[in-house]
Amino acid sequence: MTPVIWRRADPSDAPALSLLGGATFLASFAHDHPGDALIAHIGKAHGLDYYQAALADPEQHVIIGETALGAPVGYALLTPPNLPVDPEPDDYELKRIYLLGPWQSGGHGHALMEMALEAARERGAKRLLLAVYPQNDKARRFYARQGFEQIGRMTFMVGDVPFEDMVYARKM
Repeated sequence: MTPVIWRRADPSDAPALSLLGGATFLASFAHDHPGDALIAHIGKAHGLDYYQAALADPEQHVIIGETALGAPVGYALLTPPNLPVDPEPDDYELKRIYLLGPWQSGGHGHALMEMALEAARERGAKRLLLAVYPQNDKARRFYARQGFEQIGRMTFMVGDVPFEDMVYARKM
């Protein structure tokens, strides 16, 4: 497998993150999300403006993984928590963690999660939260191996279509 070079993203990475975010979301959910809703969601939640704002916000932390040739293959986005659970004072949220399919093995997901956990610890987080689609069995198994447990449920809008997600947490 091609090695991945992980680093903290900077403002120049916004175009790559927008493409990668849209591609990974589409690859993950095209099988059971309506096309129009999926396209609307990707346009809004993975647009260039979204990633420019995230990279400019000191409260957010973005990690990007690239091949040696500079092609983006994975990323993680951490933010202050915005999930419908009782927050603890030192919570942080892993809002997104995605790898392109060919890089979803060989320890790349574990390496990205370790970097995300370290970023959360550096911010003083005592608990990391995330939301996951219940039908995404592969992701749910990965999170369980990483020590996450379900603590709630929420509605996640994709365009104008509601989906139910599970909220997970992991003590640091």
